[in-house]
Amino acid sequence: MCGIFGYVNFLVDRTRGEIVDNLIEGLQRLEYRGYDSSGIAIDGDQKGSNIIVKTPGKVQVLKQKIIDDKIERSTIFDNHVGIAHTRWATHGQPMIENCHPHRSDPSGEFIVVHNGIITNYRALKTLLLSKGFEFESETDTECIAKLFKHVYDTNLKAGISLDLNELTKQVLYELEGSYGLLVKSVHYPGEVCGTRKGSPLLVGVKTEKKLKVDFVDVEFPDPKQQAQQDAAINHAKHHGSIPEGLLPLASNESNLRTSQSRAFLADDGVPMPVEFFLSSDPASVIQHTKKVLFLEDDDIAHIYDGELHIHRAKKSAGESTTRQIQTLEMELNEIMKGPYNHFMQKEIFEQPDSTFNTMRGRIDFNNDIVTLGGLKAWLPTIRRCRRIIMIACGTSYHSCLATRSIFEELTEIPVSVELASDFLDRKSPVFRDDTCVFVSQSGETADSILALQYCLDRGALTVGIVNSVGSSMSRQTHCGVHINAGPEIGVASTKAYTSQYIALVMFALSLSNDSISKKNRHHEIIQGLQKIPDQIKKVLNLENQIKDLCDATLNDQKSLLLLGRGYQHATALEGALKIKEISYMHSEGVLAGELKHGVLALVDDKLPIIAFATRDSLFPKVMSAIEQVTARDGRPIIICNEGDKTVSDGKAFATLQVPLTVDCLQGLLNVIPLQLMSYWLAVNRGIDVDFPRNLAKSVTVE
Repeated sequence: MCGIFGYVNFLVDRTRGEIVDNLIEGLQRLEYRGYDSSGIAIDGDQKGSNIIVKTPGKVQVLKQKIIDDKIERSTIFDNHVGIAHTRWATHGQPMIENCHPHRSDPSGEFIVVHNGIITNYRALKTLLLSKGFEFESETDTECIAKLFKHVYDTNLKAGISLDLNELTKQVLYELEGSYGLLVKSVHYPGEVCGTRKGSPLLVGVKTEKKLKVDFVDVEFPDPKQQAQQDAAINHAKHHGSIPEGLLPLASNESNLRTSQSRAFLADDGVPMPVEFFLSSDPASVIQHTKKVLFLEDDDIAHIYDGELHIHRAKKSAGESTTRQIQTLEMELNEIMKGPYNHFMQKEIFEQPDSTFNTMRGRIDFNNDIVTLGGLKAWLPTIRRCRRIIMIACGTSYHSCLATRSIFEELTEIPVSVELASDFLDRKSPVFRDDTCVFVSQSGETADSILALQYCLDRGALTVGIVNSVGSSMSRQTHCGVHINAGPEIGVASTKAYTSQYIALVMFALSLSNDSISKKNRHHEIIQGLQKIPDQIKKVLNLENQIKDLCDATLNDQKSLLLLGRGYQHATALEGALKIKEISYMHSEGVLAGELKHGVLALVDDKLPIIAFATRDSLFPKVMSAIEQVTARDGRPIIICNEGDKTVSDGKAFATLQVPLTVDCLQGLLNVIPLQLMSYWLAVNRGIDVDFPRNLAKSVTVE
C-alpha cells in the first residue's frame, strides 16, 4: 500500500518540467500498490519556497491538476530535490487536506511523505498542539512534519546547529510504529533524508561514470561524541540552554562535513554528476537505472552534494558496516501490459513461463534431483527440527495450505499453517528447534514481518519464500528461496501463487531427498512438475468457455460457493478469494466434508456452486458431496479431469476439464479456471481489475 518516490539531481541540469515528469512517471509505476490520492512537492521560484500539488484520485488527476495550475516548467536546476506520494487512506478520508506531502507550517519549512502508521501520533499531536502548532489534516503523518520543525527550532534556540541526518535521528527517537519516509527542507536545500522501519525504501543511482565501489559505507557516530551531543540536546530540551563546558557535537565549528562516500569519489576531485531515485519499489526505478541500494530498518539515507551516506544511530554487534549497490535483473518490458488489457490478465497468461522459471536450474529432471541453493546448507538443521510453522497472509497462506499435506507426507515433520496476524495475536509459543517458513510475494507484508521478528527473537530458524529480491523478508530470514515469478503488478496475486506452490513443493522434496522409501514418490512428483508449464497452457485455452459461462450464468449472481477436499480445499479458498477481491461477488470456499454441518442449508437451484472433482484418493468422497448437492436441486459447475465420464454424466450444470497430474500438484491446474473466472466476472461488471477498491498490493500496515 502507498507509494513513495523521490528524485534528486546533482550537477545534472533538469528543468522543473522534467523533474515533475520524473515524479509523475515514478508514481504511475507505483499505482498497482493501491491508493486513493497523490501529490508532489518541488522547489518554488523564490529561495526557500515550495510548490506542493496534491489531490484525491488517480495520478492522472494529479497530472491534470499540475497542468491546470500552470506551474512554470522552464526553470533549470542543477541541484534539486522533489518528493512524491500515492496514499492509501488510514487516518482520514481521501480529501485534499489528508493527501501527502504534508508540511510543517504554512511556509513549508519541512515537507514529508510517509508510508506506514505512527502508533503514538495522538501523544505527539497533543504535545505539538501545546506548542502552538495548528494542524491542517487528520493524518498521523502531519505530526512527523511538525515534529521536524519543533526539534529544529528547539535545537536552534539552544544554539545547536544540526545537519539533516542528525535532525532526522532526533525525530526518529520520538516516533513509534512503522514508516518509510522522505523529508526535504528549505533549511537544507538540495538535500533529502530517507529512512525506513517496517516499510520498504530503496535508492537508485544513475551516473555516467562507473562507481568506485559497489557499496556504501554505513556511518556510525563516535560513542563519546554521541553521548556528549545527547546530553547537550536533552539538557536543551528541558532547560532551553546548554551548560558551560558541554559543547554539542554539531556546533558551528564541528558542523563541517568531513566524511566522503567511497562509491562517489572522483579521480580528479571534481564532484560527479549523479541522479538519485528513492522509491518504495524497484518497479518505479528500473526505467532510469538498474543500480539500487535497499535500505535496512533504521537506516538513514542522507543525500547531499552528489553523495549518498547511510547513517545508523548506534552500532550493534554483528551488524553489517556496508550496504551493497545491487544490479536489478528486472526489465522494463516485464512491468508493461504488452498486448493484454490488464496486468492481471497478463500475469495469468505468464504462468507457463513463471512456473518454468521457478524450477529452472533447480530441478534435474533426468536424475530426479532438486537443488535449492539458498537452502542447501540449512537442510540438515531443518530435518532435525521439532516442527515446521508456515506463516503467511492471504494468497500466500493458501499456498501453504495447499502444500502442507505433501510436506508432512515426505518429511514426517508436523506442519502447522498460521495466519500471521492471528499468530501474533495469540503470541503463539515458538522454540529454538522450530523452523518458521515465511511466504510472501512482496516480502514486505507488515504482519508477516512482525511475526518474523517475533520468531527471530525466540531463536527459531527462519526460511523465506519470496518473490521480491532485496525485500525485508529476504534479507532478514536465515535462508530461503526466491520464487522467480517476475514482477507481479496486479493486486490479485496469480502467478505468485503458482510459483510459491511449486517452490514449497521443491522445498519438501529437498528435505526428503535422503529418504529411500520416498524415492518413487519423488520421481512421480518431479516428473509431474516437468509437465506443469505445458499443462497450464492447455488450461488457459479454457478462457473462452469460462467467459461464456460467466456471461450465461454468473454475471448477475450475488454469491458463489466453492467445494474442495484434501489438496483442493486450498484451491477452493484461493478461488473464492480471487472472486471476492476482483469481482466484489460474495464467495466462500468450503471443505466438502463439512457440507452436512451447516453449509448444505444454503443449497438450492439458484445458488451457483463450483466443485473440484479431479482424480485423487478422495475422489469418491468428493463425488458423494456432489450427489448431496444435486439431490437438493443444485446444479454445480464441476472442474474435473479431461474425459472423465463419471463426472459429466448428468450431474453437472457445466464442466471445465483440466489435464490430470500428480495429486499434490493438481491444485496448480485447478486454480487457473478460477483466476480466469474472477477476471471475466470483474471485466463484465466494469470493475477496474488491477485496482480493486479498498485493497493494496503490498499491505505494509497492520
